Amino acid sequence: MIHCFNIKSRNLVLDVESGALHQVDDATLDVLKAMQNACEDDITSSQAFLHALPGIQKEIRTLMDTGKLFSAPRHTNLHEHMKNRNPVIKALCLHMAHECNLRCVYCFAGEGNYSPGTTHGREVPIHGSNQQCDNGQQDRGLMPLEVGKKALDFLVAQSGERRNLEVDFFGGEPMLNFDTVKELVAYGRAIEAKAGKRFRFTLTTNGAFLTDENMQYINQHMDNVVVSLDGRQHVNDRMRKCRDGSGSYAQIYPKIKKLADSRGHKNYYVRGTFTRHNTEFAADVFHLADSGFENISVEPVVAPPDVEYSLREEDLPTLFTEYEKLADSLLTREAEGRGVLFFHFEMNLDGGPCIAKRVTGCGAGSEYLAVTPSGRLYPCHQFVGDESFQIGDLDTGIKHNAATVDFAVCHVYAKPECAECWARYHCSGGCMATAYYANDNILKPDKISCDLMRKRIECALYIFAERLKTKIKER
Repeated sequence: MIHCFNIKSRNLVLDVESGALHQVDDATLDVLKAMQNACEDDITSSQAFLHALPGIQKEIRTLMDTGKLFSAPRHTNLHEHMKNRNPVIKALCLHMAHECNLRCVYCFAGEGNYSPGTTHGREVPIHGSNQQCDNGQQDRGLMPLEVGKKALDFLVAQSGERRNLEVDFFGGEPMLNFDTVKELVAYGRAIEAKAGKRFRFTLTTNGAFLTDENMQYINQHMDNVVVSLDGRQHVNDRMRKCRDGSGSYAQIYPKIKKLADSRGHKNYYVRGTFTRHNTEFAADVFHLADSGFENISVEPVVAPPDVEYSLREEDLPTLFTEYEKLADSLLTREAEGRGVLFFHFEMNLDGGPCIAKRVTGCGAGSEYLAVTPSGRLYPCHQFVGDESFQIGDLDTGIKHNAATVDFAVCHVYAKPECAECWARYHCSGGCMATAYYANDNILKPDKISCDLMRKRIECALYIFAERLKTKIKER
């Protein structure tokens, strides 16, 4: 399988199985576009190939012979392997606080309230209390230290032979429980050598409680930090509100900027969300870049299709244009010595994840779990609060029920829409939560999200090709 596309004046062709990327002229692109849907045993006998100029035919044959064009599937036994895989847990998202100082409109936790019966703005069964998890009560409050320790012990026990383990201190707002965060970091460091493990700690915070003192601690002990800001002030303040309804930008911005500066602009991301209220989101990326942030991720909202801020089919042309504009402008900034890393455009075609990772993605529900303050286990933070997705707890372990089976077999070969998609090795089947909130099925990807992902990948490939050309010129 190949994928032909054009961005600006560049004609690019991706060979899906080998990962080879080619830049071609207009005539060759036209031939390959006509050939890209040909059967594997009919490629060079197709009418498009037979009517091509001899030089184009020769080039195509050479690339095919070297396995860089129309290459055969390299992983023919992978699907069977995935059916029987027994993944180990390698990452936990610890919900240190089911409380928050903000009331973000698109929050997965009902605007930070963790209010009974809603998540992502939709009705779900009510979950348990902070202590006994009795029906009708809420899993709210702060995670006790003993629950956090139990979670780290659980991760060690469930990680098999894997050495490097990931722990994200999450919320709500985890800095509402920051003393416990620090105690858990100390506990993790105390047990990792004996266990033969290495914890990598991440803090995800809205930044409101950052001080000089805790910034110093964060810089010494957190391997990575994710701070939240949506971009321009009016965009941020429309969705990311304080409890009194005022915007959070003025309070948050100077603190997270100081943190980014104090980390030497390494090992952090400022993460934003765009909705249909700011489909011109490239301006928000540029705002963050012009503000001095060098590691940026601005992502489409995860939301049910019926909420007013969710993205619509009619928004796609604008969003595609924004991604191309963003790619071109980021290359210009790079050439001017003002480059920034935009998370979704960073792609490594020379190495990158192994094939198992490429087809399973984040591993939610099988390799990655979220832990609530009471110790309940969910596939990821996006599913917390929906009892149909509770897959166990720290005391009794993982329940092998329908939910865990679905997540264990959730990979591109189990999704008909993914198995034939050219982007499958780069998107890994997309976000399971996005699929669920769009289609009530984690195995049925959301079409809008897929279209956006494919455009992001095209832009990332374009940037990769342009950077490679620059390197070649500089030699």
